[in-house]
Amino acid sequence: MSDVIPVFLTGLCFLLLSPTGCSGSKILVVPVDGSHWINMEVLLRELHARGHNITVLRSAKSWYIPSNSTIFTSINVPMLEDEADMNYYNKMLLDVMECRRLPTFVRTFCQRHLITSMLTTGHEILARAAATMIDDPVFIKNLQDEKFDLMLTDPALTLGVLLGSYLKLPMVFNVRWINNGEGHFTIAPSPVSYVPVPGSELHDQMDFLQRINNMLHYLLSVVEQHLIINPAYSDLLQRHFPPGTDLLSLQLSGDIWLVRTNFVFEFPRPTMPNLVYIGGFQCKQARPLPAELEDFMQSSGEHGVVVMSLGTFVSALSQEVTEAIAAAFAQLPQKVVWRFVGEKPSSLGNNTLLVKWLPQNDLLGHPKTRAFVAHGGTNGMYEAIYHGVPVVGLPLLFDQFDNLHRLKVRGAARMVEAKSLTKEDFLEALKDILETPLYRNNMQRLSQLQHDQPMPPMDTAIFWTEYVIRNKGAAHLQSAGFNLPWYSYLSLDVAVFIMAFIGFFVWGLVLVCRILCCRRSRRKIKGE
Repeated sequence: MSDVIPVFLTGLCFLLLSPTGCSGSKILVVPVDGSHWINMEVLLRELHARGHNITVLRSAKSWYIPSNSTIFTSINVPMLEDEADMNYYNKMLLDVMECRRLPTFVRTFCQRHLITSMLTTGHEILARAAATMIDDPVFIKNLQDEKFDLMLTDPALTLGVLLGSYLKLPMVFNVRWINNGEGHFTIAPSPVSYVPVPGSELHDQMDFLQRINNMLHYLLSVVEQHLIINPAYSDLLQRHFPPGTDLLSLQLSGDIWLVRTNFVFEFPRPTMPNLVYIGGFQCKQARPLPAELEDFMQSSGEHGVVVMSLGTFVSALSQEVTEAIAAAFAQLPQKVVWRFVGEKPSSLGNNTLLVKWLPQNDLLGHPKTRAFVAHGGTNGMYEAIYHGVPVVGLPLLFDQFDNLHRLKVRGAARMVEAKSLTKEDFLEALKDILETPLYRNNMQRLSQLQHDQPMPPMDTAIFWTEYVIRNKGAAHLQSAGFNLPWYSYLSLDVAVFIMAFIGFFVWGLVLVCRILCCRRSRRKIKGE
């Protein structure tokens, strides 16, 4: 036994001192507030637990990011939240509901117009915030003196990309959305013949008219990128970055993209070597519920419980819609746990419990949960997949329509429209989900696929984050195609050359034939 202990200690020391470890690294984090912060905080907690030192840049008026934390040090800087109001999103919700009244082909373009209007204002604010930071020599010197090893940012907003590029730090993106669309459309080839453009509400098997729709959405996204987004940063980039630099080139220089999705949820499509899929990395086994909530769950008997939550930004729908939802819930034999803020609906039944906050992951993992009524945010969809709970979708804003459409195509969800929701429609959708086994079976199939991975998504995210730290970047995974002009990337110059060569060859062949024919004709005339 005495011989075994030294061997064990030697092996332990080898593991602790091996070059694969990089604990104690300094990580600069620029997050996005709201539901995006939930994803980032989960990742930061794991990095902190592994010994990394974390500094987070936040707004003094941040909605969800705390100023004091046990896992990171915070620095207050100008950000979008300084000039944006959460009530703006509630107003946009009303505008989106008006768009949903339009014909199917038109309404997605109406919603895209609303997003474009938001982008115009948002990027102007972000450009001013970035200029305030980069133009401040004291602030920049303080960051440089910290000698950070990594920039970890959510590129849905551009501050982290701009600051990380200026500081010349290796960059890891915790990403789903970027600029004006989904991350894949920035970095990976995206054939619009079968890859649906974000916001189009299409799937990967499109007929001719749907492909026209998809192409129009793609062209609009290109126009937005080059005519709305890029110009907002032109002055800043000219003053602080090499000539020819644009926002897109800075984003493409990101070393690793931790994409908060995977192909259990997404439609199959081309990808890139520095895209790492971590969909569902925030999901975990359900923990015990508080005693009162557990008693309520158990009181449901064999009928079970329906869970409803509409995310972080939208606290409540219109009174007419909430009354219809409450009245439909009252007709169910199931109990209902509803995350709700606002005036209590008069049609609320005795089977419904209203709460201002709920442990969503733990409720979805409870054996009594039968269905999940959700707005379609990525976090909630992956938690539903992880625990195998079918969904009744009530999409409201942004990507929620596309997210729920993906589950609907896979037979694991029903969708209802908030713009025209009635008690009868909502009750019919609920009963269909609760009483048709196929929805639960399909969702449990997705859950099986989600769990059947070589590594848990969180471990994958941490590995690749530390990989960039250990190797001071991952430039060897970046495609050379990013440095090509668009006509070379599409091989249009080669196509023009080949067409010119063929044209010249045919012209020469015709010329030779004409010359030979003329000579033959002359000889014939002389012979006569």
